[in-house]
Amino acid sequence: MTRIEGIPEPAAPPSLPPAEIIHAFSKKEELYAGMRPQYSYKKSIRVQEFGPDGGPAGEYTVTYEILRSGDGKLYEKALSAPASSLQYLSFEPEDADALTRIPAFPVTAGQLAKYDVKYLNTEKVDEVDCYIFQVTPRTLDRRTALFDGVIWVDQKYLEVVKSYGKWVTDLGPVEPKTLPVSMFETYREFVDGKYWFPDYARADGTYKLKDRDIPIRVTIKWIDFKPFPVVAVAPSAPATPSQAAAPASPPATKP
Repeated sequence: MTRIEGIPEPAAPPSLPPAEIIHAFSKKEELYAGMRPQYSYKKSIRVQEFGPDGGPAGEYTVTYEILRSGDGKLYEKALSAPASSLQYLSFEPEDADALTRIPAFPVTAGQLAKYDVKYLNTEKVDEVDCYIFQVTPRTLDRRTALFDGVIWVDQKYLEVVKSYGKWVTDLGPVEPKTLPVSMFETYREFVDGKYWFPDYARADGTYKLKDRDIPIRVTIKWIDFKPFPVVAVAPSAPATPSQAAAPASPPATKP
């Protein structure tokens, strides 16, 4: 997994001014954040424990489908009951809910003023040439979680294709109470030939017991993106003669 530390100094400046790149990808992030609620999809969460030999020792899995109610609100429907063989962690559906509240898009145009964004270097991600930017919150508060980490931006289309970091408030990293993980590595999928939505995220951590440390891994996958049907709006009925506006009376003339 890529880490923030150890990225070398750039050998040369990017081909475009960093401010232009930042402006372009933050506008697209704003668009993608607005369009994602227009899609249904399935989301699976997997929490794994690993034993002394490095092999899986237990896991928790659950899959949801994101749907839209008649009044337009999104909701999650569990496709099956959670399955758990965890031996050490106590992981409940409420903890899975906490994972779903982590924002999906790090730096939107509307949030850009809250960040310092610094160009670091270039790197390939799955054969895609990318710019790397360090993203740091300028100030923290308790109401809004902000991203603290690194993003990879496609050099050709100026779109975020990967991120690695955590979401923080003035209380610290946002993470489920029972899971010692906060640094997520997230990849994107090109949906409908238009939008880059997150489709895979992974975080590693260590659950500390009195006599041992238990390595754990959290994996979240988003699949089967499908646009919601367009809701047809019934045309307004034509006004009846009684509803039509009466012609204005001519002004009275003086004798």
